Amino acid sequence: MIRGLRPLLRGSTYTGALFASCGALASLPLLPFALLPALMWRSAPEGLQLLLVLLAWAALIGLIGQAGTTRRVLVVSARRLLKLPLPDPAAVRRPAGPPGTGPTRPAAPAAAQTGRAGADRWRTPLWLLLHVALGWTVALVGGLLLLIALTLPGGWFRGEARIDLLGWSLRAEDGWQSWAVALGCLLLAAALCAAVTTALRWSAPRLLGPSSAERLALAAERELRLAERNRLAHELHDSIGHTLTAATIQAAVAGEVLSADPVAARAAMRSIEESARAALEDLDYVLGVLREEEAGTAPTRSLVDLPALLDRLRHAGAVVEPELSGEWAQVQGTLSRAAYRILQEGLTNALRHGDGGPIEVRVAASADALELGVVNRVGAGGRDGRGAFPTSGHGLPGLTERVRLLHGEVEAGPHGPRHWRLAVRLPVRLPA
Repeated sequence: MIRGLRPLLRGSTYTGALFASCGALASLPLLPFALLPALMWRSAPEGLQLLLVLLAWAALIGLIGQAGTTRRVLVVSARRLLKLPLPDPAAVRRPAGPPGTGPTRPAAPAAAQTGRAGADRWRTPLWLLLHVALGWTVALVGGLLLLIALTLPGGWFRGEARIDLLGWSLRAEDGWQSWAVALGCLLLAAALCAAVTTALRWSAPRLLGPSSAERLALAAERELRLAERNRLAHELHDSIGHTLTAATIQAAVAGEVLSADPVAARAAMRSIEESARAALEDLDYVLGVLREEEAGTAPTRSLVDLPALLDRLRHAGAVVEPELSGEWAQVQGTLSRAAYRILQEGLTNALRHGDGGPIEVRVAASADALELGVVNRVGAGGRDGRGAFPTSGHGLPGLTERVRLLHGEVEAGPHGPRHWRLAVRLPVRLPA
């Protein structure tokens, strides 16, 4: 019993009824235009004239509901008065990716967009019609119940209460009966407000919430943001991971030769400085994107920067044996940037898990494919989890995902009893 009365004691019940009444009042300016068909056909029966007026009124209300501004106003008002978490119905725009980022989200076919828009076009007019109908219901019926509740107790002093309305008569012969009927009318009015508010709160998310086209666009935008964050995480892992690995080894080398060979120590320190500066550029860019700030030009590392990468490894004390063939320096765009990151990750793993032997780096460019390879020797501490460097386990999966997106092939695993081999083949012309 008490639970059933709780909706009658909530303020939101009556703000919802007020919201419905506002819809009824907003439809009044359209009533004179809805009367025109009846005025033009005066000879029609009264019932037909009333039907024409109601149909014309509904048509005008539905026409107003087609406007985008109407929907925005309804969403804002329903969000405030009905306390519903309705999102703004603003059109979802294609996010402009920052310079140097991956491809943007493909647009949906025009035919599909048109079909979804046509299917969703009826939702706002239907909501507006329901809003107006419930508003007039709560205004007329609720107003009548309140009028009865306020009028009947007036006959308490005379011992008799009576009300006549539209041929309907209510008579309470004793004073307490009039108060009981008045109380019942008040409860009915409150219950009507609760029912109207419940109906509005149930229908608003279904008719004013995101349409199917908007939900698809929002889902695509979330997918794009997730893909962008994953891409940035891969970039940050490759750049910072390589820099920290190389800087740790270079610092150890510089400390060992500081007294015996100051020139080599200074070269190692300069290499640490260059690596750290490049990593800071990548870090600043990634943080700017994650904070949704105005990002500058994305740092672009490509195969042209491969010699500098190999030099930093040599300064770290690694023996690098490059085998470069073909027009590898002429590779451009996404393929060149991805190839650089793949080689960077392979060389980082070689530094982390290798036993100090020579690192073979192979880059072969042809008209059809770009082949990359890194081979290093592993010792007792390599590839078995007992190396000097902790690993996150994200490097090789991220590299594999990068290759997959480029429709390439990757092989990573033991190469003989003492070596580890990473081999990647990227097509120059992507399949249609």
